[in-house]
Amino acid sequence: MDDGDLSALLESARTVKMSDDQREEQRRSFAYGNIKIENDRITRETIDRVAERLSADEQRRTDDAAE
Repeated sequence: MDDGDLSALLESARTVKMSDDQREEQRRSFAYGNIKIENDRITRETIDRVAERLSADEQRRTDDAAE
């Protein structure tokens, strides 16, 4: 791959609009990759469970604040 190809790919990436689901998937993948380096016992399922729990907690706080 030459510099021109790389530049074209980078420019194309700047215009990508991810959906909320895609952004969440990327967030979880990033968390998994970084945590797995430090702890081999971490699984993708662990990340999913924690993310779901955090999401539920955030929703509960949002609902409480609206009342």
